[in-house]
Amino acid sequence: MSTVVVFQGDSITDSGRNQALDVPPNQGLGGGYVNLAASELLESHPEKDYQIYNKGISGHRIVDLYARWKRDALNLQPAILSILIGVNDTWHEMHSHNGVELERFELFYRMLLEWTRKELPETKIILLEPYVLPFGAVEPNWLPEMAERGKITEKMAKEFNTAYVPLQILFNEALKRAPQEYWLKDGVHPTLAGHKLISNAWMKAVEPYL
Repeated sequence: MSTVVVFQGDSITDSGRNQALDVPPNQGLGGGYVNLAASELLESHPEKDYQIYNKGISGHRIVDLYARWKRDALNLQPAILSILIGVNDTWHEMHSHNGVELERFELFYRMLLEWTRKELPETKIILLEPYVLPFGAVEPNWLPEMAERGKITEKMAKEFNTAYVPLQILFNEALKRAPQEYWLKDGVHPTLAGHKLISNAWMKAVEPYL
């Protein structure tokens, strides 16, 4: 019996994946942490017959995720569901006044998770903290709001008993090893090394579910 794994999110998850609706599992996964994690899952556990989908879409906010949740998450009936969302909810506000304020971000995140728990009560969920580093596209005034989005994500993980991956501290600690440009291209999008950081943390979080 196959095990379906779905990755959801924005451009960090998308990372150039094939966005056609009929892409078979384990194909067109993009060049980021999803592909790295998928390759490890597929190599390490062939007996699980993993069917892995990347459904991240560049530019998406929590409200965009909710709008396509039935098609791109629930209908796939994942055994494992991973979500990384939040940076565009701030970015879009800063650049085009079309972001999602903190109160509504929490509201839609809770609605999304309540819907998932109702439809897929056995699905294991992994929530990843949104993060930034203050350079490139990221202005210093982003930092307090992004920290609050991280707190909301952690709150949702506790409330819905999901796994939680604290990415902000991961990248902060990585700065002790190499400068910020080594890990991120523009304060948001990871380099290959940054994607590897995320995939390593994701694999650690998913281990109890394998």
